[in-house]
Amino acid sequence: MAPASTVVNKLKVQLKLSISRLRMVQQKDTAIAKQQRRAMAQLLEQGKLESARIRVENIIRSDLTTELLEILELYSELLLARAGLLEAKECDPGLEEAVQSLIYAAPRTEIKELHTVRNLLAEKFGKEFALAASENADGKVSKRVTERLRVEPPRTELVEAYLSTIAEAYGVEYPPGSRKKREEEEAGGGEDDDEPGDGEKVRALEATVEAEELSRATPPRDVGPKSPVSVNPPKPSTENPKPEVRVPGPVELKPGPKMVGANKGATNGTPAVGAKKKEEGPGGKIPDVDELAKRFAQLKR
Repeated sequence: MAPASTVVNKLKVQLKLSISRLRMVQQKDTAIAKQQRRAMAQLLEQGKLESARIRVENIIRSDLTTELLEILELYSELLLARAGLLEAKECDPGLEEAVQSLIYAAPRTEIKELHTVRNLLAEKFGKEFALAASENADGKVSKRVTERLRVEPPRTELVEAYLSTIAEAYGVEYPPGSRKKREEEEAGGGEDDDEPGDGEKVRALEATVEAEELSRATPPRDVGPKSPVSVNPPKPSTENPKPEVRVPGPVELKPGPKMVGANKGATNGTPAVGAKKKEEGPGGKIPDVDELAKRFAQLKR
């Protein structure tokens, strides 16, 4: 048996090849499906309904196969992204669905790279694990994979839905006479739209009654003015078990000492300090002429 690291390295290479191959096949199948839909629209236009119902099953099967390949591509990308988990001896639970789905679906596809991936996974986790996954014994294979690999005729509702979608996409009338019936219904509906229906009349009457009730309504008188701003109290805690919201009151302005003195002087009839200074001037009291003459006489002595 090859070492685990060698098997994981081979798996990485084959997973990358599988992803590229799956994308190419999906693009090819999508292009073929467009051609088949165009041919189906021609059959519907020619009135070959039975032939169209039979051939549309091929389109349904092709779409299911394309969806299956897309799912397998996602699982391959998942294994490549989590390649480090593949080093373990046992399959990781996060990869079990992807691993078992790839082992289950690979033989039922024509992608050779997926067959190689299946063989490497069987070599890595053992034949018993691969056998259980091939038979879906544990039920861990994705339901989306098993449903798309199920071989059974499509339901009648699905066939009709496909035909209607194709006809609508290519502007073909299906079922026959449906366009004329639709036009008649639209024309009949347009004539009836001139007059309001019973439901509209009832709604208009209810709106009128509601407007009259609102005009007669008066607000309650016992409701006082309420501030639009509300403050919720803080949550209770061990430090403050009963929290309350305290709103500060108006601030009281107290006069300073100078203002108090000025006010007292004004009330007692004495000039205030500011008035005295203004009277005396910056150098004190201004002397008169007699006083100046006395000073000159003293200076001469």
